[in-house]
This record gives sequence, C-alpha cells and structure tokens, in this order.
Amino acid sequence: MTDAVIIGAGPAGLMAAETIADAGFSVVVADAKPTFGRKFLMAGKSGLNLTMDEPFEKFIAAYGADADWLRPMITAFDPNTVIAFANALGGDVFTGSSGRVFPKTMKASPMLRAWLARLSDKGVAFRTNWKWDGWDDKNLHFDTPNGKQCITPRASVFAMGGASWARLGSTGHWAEIFANSGIETTSFKPANMGFVVEWSKHMEPHFGQPIKPVRLNTGDQSVPGEIVISRTGLEGGGIYAVSRTMRNGANLTLDLCPDVSIEILTKRLQKQPAKASRSSILRKAFSLSPAKSALFNEFAKNAPRDQFAMLAKDLPIDHNGPRPMDEAISTAGGVAKSALSDELMLHEKQGVFCAGEMLDWEAPTGGYLITACLATGRVAGMGAVKFLSRA
Repeated sequence: MTDAVIIGAGPAGLMAAETIADAGFSVVVADAKPTFGRKFLMAGKSGLNLTMDEPFEKFIAAYGADADWLRPMITAFDPNTVIAFANALGGDVFTGSSGRVFPKTMKASPMLRAWLARLSDKGVAFRTNWKWDGWDDKNLHFDTPNGKQCITPRASVFAMGGASWARLGSTGHWAEIFANSGIETTSFKPANMGFVVEWSKHMEPHFGQPIKPVRLNTGDQSVPGEIVISRTGLEGGGIYAVSRTMRNGANLTLDLCPDVSIEILTKRLQKQPAKASRSSILRKAFSLSPAKSALFNEFAKNAPRDQFAMLAKDLPIDHNGPRPMDEAISTAGGVAKSALSDELMLHEKQGVFCAGEMLDWEAPTGGYLITACLATGRVAGMGAVKFLSRA
C-alpha cells in the first residue's frame, strides 16, 4: 500500500510530497496533465516572482481578510525560507527595486526540473495524465491512459488548484465532488483579474499601452501602480492589487498625476490661455501622456474646464465587472476554512489533506500566491506525516 498520494503537481503539491518523503514515507504524485507545474511555468514567463522582501507584517497584511488564518503557516515558511528554498534548488535569487524576489534566470523551468529531480532521488513516484474523478471511502479513482485506476493510500493530499486557467489544469472540477461528499466549499470568484470596459473607438490606438505612474483608489485602498489598457478593459498589476475590493463592489478612481498635488495642477490650469484646447491643457499643464489623456477623455469627456484638475487627481472609472474567471490569474473560494483542521485535514475525511489554491483564500500578485502555496503545502505534508506516524 502506498503511504501517501498527492493529487496535483504545482508548488503546494510538490512541497507536500517532499515533506512526506523526507519523513521516510512512500509518495506518489499524480497530475491530470502530461507534465507537471504548468501554472508555475506560466508564472515564470513573466519572471517568476517567488516572494517579497519586505517587513513581515506588511507581507502578511497583503492577504487581507485571510491574513490571520494564514499567519501561522506563513510564519513557519516565510519569505526568507522561500528564498533559501529557491537557492537550494540552484535558482539563485535577486530582489528588484519594488522588493519583488526573482530567480536570476527569471524562469521557472530550471527550478522545477531541479525540484522534480530532487524528489525523484528521494523515491517520489510520478504519474502523469492521471485525472482524479472521485473517491469511495479511502479509495481514489483516476482516469488514466490505461483506463480506470484505483489507489488506496494511507493518506492523501489534494492540491488541485482553483478554477482559473483550465487549460493549465486548474479546472475546479473537484469542487462538485467535494460538495457531494458533504465537504463545505465556497463558490469560486475571480481574483487578480482585469475588468471589462466598453471602450469608444478613440481608445483603439492605445490598446496595450501601460499607464504609469498612477494611484488607484477604491474602498479603503490607495495603491500606487501601473495599469494597462487592453482591448477588453483594464488590466495590470495595479488593477490586480485592488481587484478584490472592486469585485466586492467598490468604485475605482485613478490619480493620473500621483506626484503632483491638486493645488499645483490648479495653478497650472489657471495659467493656461482661456482659449487653450483640452488636449493642450492635458499635455502642457498636466504633463499627461497620450494614453493618459485618452483615458481622461474617455471618462471625463463632458467635464467643464474648471474640473480638470480635480478629475486628473480623482478620475472615476466606469466598468462592467470582472473579466471571466478562467482568465483570472487566481481564484477566491474553494474548500472552506471551517472544513479543515489546523493541519489542513478534512473533518469529513480522516487522512485527507488539502493545500494551495484549492483552499478558500486569495492574495495579490507579487509572490504572495506562490509563498502561501508553498506554506500550505508544507502544513498539509506535515499533517499527513503526523497522521501516518500514528495510523
């Protein structure tokens, strides 16, 4: 009998596998895709932001309403531990000017290859194209290239991701199976996603253009950042940072001149000739780029001149809600916290643990997602070790 089966081969699943293997137990990692870590590799295409180099309290606060629940897990596997972990895999890291930590290669593939090799050396077995499709008691059922397969491990860890980027493996199909088994789950919602804007034709030349610097204000958040005008709306790191608040109904305004006070803008406006055109004022008085000017005109096209300074500092953005969930970088929702012990074992299924994005928490981009996946994977792995040791 296999000691432990890990379902899902992203960062959370692989961390659980290594934790259990290090304790001397046999481990099988099964994934529905033909290769492992597909979403991890996709993250690497933009540089693989592993974690953040910043004071711990600031780091943990980024998890918002989930911070208190995640705190003990991330305390035990904090950003410094993530850095040491990456270095041990040969992914020597550096910290950018924003505090974001990246491997020097700026890629995920070298780290993933080294990690899989290390796990193999520890006796971990791998199964690809194995799609979990249910359970009875402790029997795990899989669709595989060789037909239906059943494994009965002594413990199992589910790390199957959320419900975004289905083509990479995070389909969320497990949620219905869990709910039908009496396990409490919460509905999926998009996180770290863009928002739909129905642009007028004059915006077309600016699609793909970054807007920076700006400050985004929504609800009780005020975040400096960069946004991108896309064909379908607004995206980018700044939008992702406030996406939870926006998704929950808060209005968004943009400060297009974050480094200039409204008093200075007002004085500059007053110095402009009475017959100065709108475009001249935006360019000369406010120093707005063509893309920023286009954004201003899109959302303040009927504003009188005497409101220009105020609107440049507080431009209301009308949108039609989030982009579809499958386009989101991550998702909120999943296995409810109340369904889990402190060791991330399901109350309804002894010896079954959950980790990573399939748990009901969310975080902004910037390394927070990967750090929490690693941390929860470690906790689930430690819980499985404890369970196996007394079973």
